Amino acid sequence: VVCSRSWVSSPTLVRQRSFGFALVQASCVQYRLVVRDASTLQILQLYTCLDQIQYIEWSSDSLFILCAMYKRGVVQVWSLEQPDWHCKIDEGSAGLVASCWSPDGRHILNTTEFHVSVNSSVLFSLFSLSLMNLGSLAGIAFTKDGRYMAVAERRDCKDFVSIFVCSDWQLLRHFDTETQDLFGIEWAPNGCVLAAWDTCLEYKILLYSLDGRLLSTYRAYEWSLGIKSIAWSPSSQFLAIGSYDEKVRILNHVTWKKITEFEHPATVASSKTIVYKEVEKSPSVETERLSFPPTRALASSLFSTQSKYDVSQVPVSLQHIKPVADRANPKMGIGMLAFSPDNCFLATKNDNIPNAVWIWDIQKLKLFVVLEQLCAVQSFQWDPRQPRLAVCTGSSKVYLWSPAGCVSVQVPMEGDFQIVSLAWHCSGDSVALLSKDNFCVCYLEREEVK
Repeated sequence: VVCSRSWVSSPTLVRQRSFGFALVQASCVQYRLVVRDASTLQILQLYTCLDQIQYIEWSSDSLFILCAMYKRGVVQVWSLEQPDWHCKIDEGSAGLVASCWSPDGRHILNTTEFHVSVNSSVLFSLFSLSLMNLGSLAGIAFTKDGRYMAVAERRDCKDFVSIFVCSDWQLLRHFDTETQDLFGIEWAPNGCVLAAWDTCLEYKILLYSLDGRLLSTYRAYEWSLGIKSIAWSPSSQFLAIGSYDEKVRILNHVTWKKITEFEHPATVASSKTIVYKEVEKSPSVETERLSFPPTRALASSLFSTQSKYDVSQVPVSLQHIKPVADRANPKMGIGMLAFSPDNCFLATKNDNIPNAVWIWDIQKLKLFVVLEQLCAVQSFQWDPRQPRLAVCTGSSKVYLWSPAGCVSVQVPMEGDFQIVSLAWHCSGDSVALLSKDNFCVCYLEREEVK
């Protein structure tokens, strides 16, 4: 199913923004930015920055790469078309805590430590980069088409949202929100509705139209920890809300009322749910093949373990962790949510049951599959082209699920390669796997049509 071609970086691979462009990927190692061909991993460009890179990001058209050095308060921008050209933005004593591109790929939004609003511009070639400091980037959201930007603000102990037109950065609407401490904002994919939700101390989510009208307010309960994660469906028809009570509630886009809720119990009892359990066993090696010293390939096979999935008979009891009640940010509730690109499935993770991924059938509004892993799930992400989910657990394996079944794939790398995050290519043909110090790219073979 999968073939893999790997490449090992020097230590401290800070962040790898995979595949902003169909044929190019970038990674950074200390002071150096490395741009590679995504199909061959051949180095195309090398750039040297002023300090250790802590964040990189492609512009939307993949012509420029932003490198942020937060400790130094500097952002450098590099051009793929003109390698000798570069841009430097120095925040000076104001400091720098976050940086990102606007959707048009011609503006950069920076957040300073003092959140001071500053406007400046840097002209280069035929384009213009405008620097805007507009508060925390966690409180900034763009519509999918890049036409509008929403910014969450707090003034005089009140929460506000400002909506700007990205073409000329003119203020379109400014309104206050009925929140105690606004935690996050996110546009629906169609750009018509903005969701704003309160701090986890209160379960409250508000839905606003583009002109600032309050469409609806939803509160599931009171006097307990509230919202932990949200996700819009690609069609904008559903809004999934994950909360600390280990449930996901689905709101519809017509009345903004709850149409169902998904529970995550420690025991899966339904006979209509498929439970895939990961099992491991050491490979057997024939004694006549043993030699001393063993070859590198033989040594690798001797000390590695194979992994596969077995279908478990229900009821199945999943590993459940009781959270520590007297600590902040308890590991409980729905910490991860993601809809499949075809709008048919929803993948969730309940932090109380860290080794399981729950996959729900959105058409039937029922639990479809549970993946029970040997280790805690670190990350999962849908293939952008089809309902295929990639999962990593901090081991040297990547796990792939589709409606046809699931598979465990051992990454053929020497040494200890613990995958902690992953990113799909926009074509769905490959996926980048990241450990703390290294990364590799797995290339998925296409099925031949007979």
